[in-house]
This record gives sequence, structure tokens and C-alpha cells, in this order.
Amino acid sequence: MPRGHGKTIAQNKKARHDFTIEETFEAGIVLQGTEIKSIRNGRVNLKDSFARINNGEAYLHNMHISPYEQGNIYNHDPTRARKLLLHRKEINQLIGQTQQKGYSLVPLKVYIKNGVAKVLIGLGRGKKKYDKREDLKRKQVNREIDRAIKESLK
Repeated sequence: MPRGHGKTIAQNKKARHDFTIEETFEAGIVLQGTEIKSIRNGRVNLKDSFARINNGEAYLHNMHISPYEQGNIYNHDPTRARKLLLHRKEINQLIGQTQQKGYSLVPLKVYIKNGVAKVLIGLGRGKKKYDKREDLKRKQVNREIDRAIKESLK
């Protein structure tokens, strides 16, 4: 199955608005206890999350996984840092690229692939305000062109 495909659980729509994504990486997530059950129920929020590399290991910070309702004492801290499972070669590549000014690691979506929770991480460069405006104008023009084509086909 290609990278980024599977049953999508949560997406970070704001990430593509705020960042220009240059490259994506698929990573597994180290979960505790009832976290996978909450993920399968769709109780995940990627809104303010980000990834960072510490001591040669990738971690996902601020990803909110709600506590499982039937979990009682086995529940976890909802926003704890979770380790990402990446190949050493990918981590070394990310270390080099994130040290450049303006680049950061942004989680794009969480999905279930072959029964395992995965996260799609994007290497992104932050957009300036004028870049965002330019993208919105481009989308608007494309919509108008599509409408015109649709009208002409009727």
C-alpha cells in the first residue's frame, strides 16, 4: 500500500495552509494502553501538534488522544510526547533538513494501515502572509475556471 494510504482517522488541514510541504514521511507511533482504542474511535486531534528530533529519536508533541471511556485507571496523559518509529536513515535526513532555517516537522494525518496506527509527517517551510494570500487567489481562480467549464458543457 502506498505511503499515506489507509483508513484516515484525523487530518491537520491547517498544516498545508501554514506550511509548504516539501517531503513526507510515514512513521509508526509508540502507543500506551488504551490509546489505540481511542484512535480507532477517531478521538485524535492534530491541531497544535509538531514533531521534533531529540537525541537521535523523533517525537510527536501535543497530539491530543482523548482518554478511552472504558479505560478507567489504565488511561494515559492525552498530550504526552509520543515516540515516532522511523528508519535511522530517515531520521538522519530529517536532522540535516530541520536544522536549516524555516523548516519544521508537521504531522499531516493519522491513519490505520494494516491494523497499525501511522502518522504522515511533512517536512515543511513556513509560509509568509503574502504566500497564503497568493494561494487563496490561485484557488479562487481555479474554482472560477472550473465553473466556467462546467457552464459551457451544459
